[in-house]
Amino acid sequence: DVFEQPQHVGHKKIEFHISTDIPAVLQINSEKEEKNGKTSYFKYLSATTEEINNTGFGRIFPAPSSNDKMETEEEDDEIPSEFISRKDLEKNRLSREEMEKFSVFKNYEPGDPNCRIYVKNLAKQVQEKDLKFIFGRYVDFQSEVERNMFDIRLMKEGRMKGQAFIGLPNEKAAAKALKEANGYVLFEKPMVVQFARSARPKQDASEGKRKK
Repeated sequence: DVFEQPQHVGHKKIEFHISTDIPAVLQINSEKEEKNGKTSYFKYLSATTEEINNTGFGRIFPAPSSNDKMETEEEDDEIPSEFISRKDLEKNRLSREEMEKFSVFKNYEPGDPNCRIYVKNLAKQVQEKDLKFIFGRYVDFQSEVERNMFDIRLMKEGRMKGQAFIGLPNEKAAAKALKEANGYVLFEKPMVVQFARSARPKQDASEGKRKK
């Protein structure tokens, strides 16, 4: 008797009545959010368009500038970096007028084009690494053939002291080396660069004598 006895209750139906009408307050808020969203989106668009106009897509995919294009064009000349650059060659090379003042350039003739060059008037301090630093720029060291053809013979004693013979991969490379390195001042002495005299005619002549 202390506790109330539960009364039997029949099944009750629970119904939810959801109205499709949005309350005025919620509608206003949603409209504000939509407007804010649109304005912020337009702000973003305008900001990005200004950024594109000002900088392009430089931050994502940098487009090569004119300087970059020039560097890529000169890439063949400047790589590998352990060799002298064309700018340094031009900077320290004598002009034709200046060459005429030196007796070593009197009656200068480049000689017959071939893949070997002859260098004279070298200073005492010059070593093979100095010549490699200059003439190595005309060799493609990624090519095993060109690497093997590149040869430096520096004369340090006797009558040939201060002279060198340099073998390059081909006649074109040798011609370019002669054009750019002739008159280059190395250790305060201008180099005289010529095509080396080929010994082939003499060999042919000696072979002809042997056949007779």
